[in-house]
Amino acid sequence: MVVCGDDGLAHRLAAELRGVYGEQVTLVVPPTARTARPPVVGRARAASAALLDRVNAAVGRATGNGNGSPAGTGGEPPRGERLLEAGEPTEAVLAEAGVERAAALALVYDDDETNIRAALTARRLNPRLRLVLRLYNRRLGQHIEELLDQAATLATGNGANDGPGGDASTTVLSDADTAAPALAATALAGTTKVVQTDGLLLRAVERQPPAPGQVADHGLCTLALLSATSSDPAGADGAEGSGEHGPRLLPDESEVDSATGRGTVVLEQVSYAAGPPLPAGRGGVVPPFASLFSRRLRWSLAGIVGCVVALAVALSLVTEIHPLKAFYLTLLDLFAIDEPALGASLGRQILQLLSGLVGLLLLPVLLAAVLEALGTFRTASALRKPPRGLGGHVVLLGLGKIGTRVLTRLRELHIPVVCVEADPEARGLATARRLRVPVVLGDVTQEGVLEAAKIHRAHALLAVTSADTTNLEAVLYARSVRPDLRVVLRLYDDDFATAVYRTLRAAHPRALTRSRSVTHLAAPSFAGAMLGRQILGAIPVERRVLLFAAVDVGGHPQLEGRTVDGAFRAGAWRVLALEGKPSVSPGYELRAGDRVVLAATRRGLAELLGRPGAPPQTPAFPPAHPSR
Repeated sequence: MVVCGDDGLAHRLAAELRGVYGEQVTLVVPPTARTARPPVVGRARAASAALLDRVNAAVGRATGNGNGSPAGTGGEPPRGERLLEAGEPTEAVLAEAGVERAAALALVYDDDETNIRAALTARRLNPRLRLVLRLYNRRLGQHIEELLDQAATLATGNGANDGPGGDASTTVLSDADTAAPALAATALAGTTKVVQTDGLLLRAVERQPPAPGQVADHGLCTLALLSATSSDPAGADGAEGSGEHGPRLLPDESEVDSATGRGTVVLEQVSYAAGPPLPAGRGGVVPPFASLFSRRLRWSLAGIVGCVVALAVALSLVTEIHPLKAFYLTLLDLFAIDEPALGASLGRQILQLLSGLVGLLLLPVLLAAVLEALGTFRTASALRKPPRGLGGHVVLLGLGKIGTRVLTRLRELHIPVVCVEADPEARGLATARRLRVPVVLGDVTQEGVLEAAKIHRAHALLAVTSADTTNLEAVLYARSVRPDLRVVLRLYDDDFATAVYRTLRAAHPRALTRSRSVTHLAAPSFAGAMLGRQILGAIPVERRVLLFAAVDVGGHPQLEGRTVDGAFRAGAWRVLALEGKPSVSPGYELRAGDRVVLAATRRGLAELLGRPGAPPQTPAFPPAHPSR
């Protein structure tokens, strides 16, 4: 396996392939990624440590587990990894990395153009190479995926599929798209985690332990048993996936029945129609007609129209003329175009005066309508401010790549959001403007910025800026305003995220705290794609990850010829559904032509793939990791 990148995702992905799947990895990074980047992370940790001291002072002492270092970020490369330093992934660099002989290549540079250029070169060097690209532009990614697969088909003459099961030759992923649903779901109590595939919508829901006398709801199946302390706000995520009371992924029925006092993650299946509709008005710059005029103005216009109709009917009755002619004469009187009704009957003269009076009332209403319409069009292209009385919303810090995806996800769930962004040219401001989401422009570390975002009435704070210290400082300040506020931090390093989480949990035991590393959430999907399986999504269960993948049954003896129930391996993988079929019975026998959707642990997926040198399946309850 060859991994090329310039940030933490490359190191995390290499460690994932090496430690979980037992692959030989060649890691290509810029010369500064090994020497200059670790001090940057170190400086971030040192600055954050000063902030953590404020929390530790309140706690009395820090909770004492050590932190590990990111694999491959300093010192000698780990065993099973070859480190190659190069500024850009040129043809010579890719050839030196062994792309001609490699099974898969991951291009995870932060720049889309660099990844595309290297992918075109790699496809020419090795048409059978499995490519995994990290692209932020999803529409461009679809076209690039089709182009590279077509090039592989023409070069090999037998299609772009490779290996058993006909895996796709090219896969385009985005770390932002992979991590955003998990970040958004973590910020909300009771929000479901959704995984989509063709014709199928699956969602994982956390269930609290049933009360005495109640029957537990296991949904379609139980995906995980949460740690023994997960029902306690002070202990959520506390077991860190280890020990006797840690989370158990894909338990069997006996484990579920014997577990008491532990929450569960269950699977539910819903249709697309059951999902929430998109917010109105997201489709373009022109606002809907109803939003052009206020309710009071619309009622005023309706009242004037009613008066005109009443005057026309009265004129027709008084003068005994045709109703259409009476309506026409009323309009002429209304706009002061008709001649004075001299010599006419008294009723006609009175109605003409009333029509002129209604015409005078119509002028300010028309002027107000024009001003309101102009103001609506002007504010449609400007950033909105948080409205007065707003409460129960989510404060989102940062509108970069991750923040923009999280914002879109929250609005799809109809969650009110207020964004805070320091850069007036941030890429997510256009999305916030299109979705009409209130935005506060300013440095979140400055006093008064979070107050402007109504943090004291917010439901949760989601800090997803690219600076760890900014996220941590914002969370600490928000906790000083609202000690019980639910907070979610995006942090670069997973070990650092663990340390921050433990300290904040100890300082505020009654508040819900989550710390998430984007690379930790995204790396399993990239690793699975490099091994040739379509990863549909990844769901974090406390500090572990459960993968959802679409796998062809053919070529896998663990699946082929077995029933759906018989193919289940506790703690490793579980068949959830068959693509193209709305439901499947537990006794259905899997055939070579079937394609199944399964949930798997990372090591379980490695065993299912049958990769040479893959580590053995983890025991039922793995021992504690030294860095946890």
